[in-house]
Amino acid sequence: MTEAVLLHLIEPAEWRRALSLGAVRPPSLDAVGFVRPSPPGQVHLSAERLHPGRRDLVLLVVDPGRLTGPVRMEAGVPAGPRPGSRPEPAKGGEDGVLLYGPLPTSAVVAVVPYRPPVAPVLPAADGVLGRAIAFYSSLPVRRAVRVGDVPGGVAVPDPDFPHSRDNNRLVLTEPVDAATITATADEVAGNAGLPDRVATLMWPGAAEVAADLARLGYDIEEQLLMARPVGPLPGGERAEVVEQREVHELWDRSWRTDLAALGPRLDQVVPQLIGREQLNDRVVAVSDIVVREDGRVVAAGQLRVDGATAAVESVMTDPAARGRGYADAVLARSLGLATEAGCDLVMLEAAADDWPRHWYARRGFEVVGSTWWAHRPA
Repeated sequence: MTEAVLLHLIEPAEWRRALSLGAVRPPSLDAVGFVRPSPPGQVHLSAERLHPGRRDLVLLVVDPGRLTGPVRMEAGVPAGPRPGSRPEPAKGGEDGVLLYGPLPTSAVVAVVPYRPPVAPVLPAADGVLGRAIAFYSSLPVRRAVRVGDVPGGVAVPDPDFPHSRDNNRLVLTEPVDAATITATADEVAGNAGLPDRVATLMWPGAAEVAADLARLGYDIEEQLLMARPVGPLPGGERAEVVEQREVHELWDRSWRTDLAALGPRLDQVVPQLIGREQLNDRVVAVSDIVVREDGRVVAAGQLRVDGATAAVESVMTDPAARGRGYADAVLARSLGLATEAGCDLVMLEAAADDWPRHWYARRGFEVVGSTWWAHRPA
């Protein structure tokens, strides 16, 4: 096997099921005994044969070195079997890749939306920054109710949660100038009736455009992408995994404190921030982790697993319970869960101008890159 990565085209719901099972097991595995990933230059053939016109699928970026079953190259194999048929070598067909066994989710280093004719950006199997960008640019697209192509990336408006900037923004992964971003954000937000214009700039060297947006009246926030290998931290036994509804009270208290300047709008905004969270578990495997005092949740965090990549989110502690190591317990349990899921990389986002970045650095997380959030009220 000489390919740096292989690709496997899959329905988003099928991938979510695979995350729960630990492996992708398409019907072809039971029917003919193998899974058919593709070299990067051939995945469009499978897409055209099996899913013509589809733009809502995802590509699994597979590290061949992590596959557990035998992998063989076979000459003259068509790009993919039609449902219910047994593939046979075809004269003049493309060389095929056959994986004899299930595709373990731990071999998937990234999950990328497949939106032809836009070419997908594929991270290297060992590219930490590329995998981080793939995760943070992919998740909002995969959970969105609508996705629209815009210069430099996509727009993901969600009319159900208009006050959530995370769910209503431009996700830009290719260079685009500030004037174009402003015009696009105005058009998208105006058409959707959104209260904010939001864009995330996720390409290398985006700081200059972020500065241009600041001069146009945008609030700019640099988000550091931090990562570390999986590995144990002490204290995880004090934390437990719970149903997400058990975290709602802590989220409500925390966000009402953080967003107090909104005044009467809090009663609109906070319920939407809580309600949006259930969307993530539809596309990645989410675990909500808490620590209790006298039965009450006083610290929490979330782990999102997407193949071999995990992300830590929303680690928080009630102010009255700080200084007792509860956040450490949440983080330790998160790393343990990531290890159990077969992940090799854990990442997070931390504001460049806030203290948590230093707290995470002391726990082994290193800065691997930056993204830039730009926000302007309507």
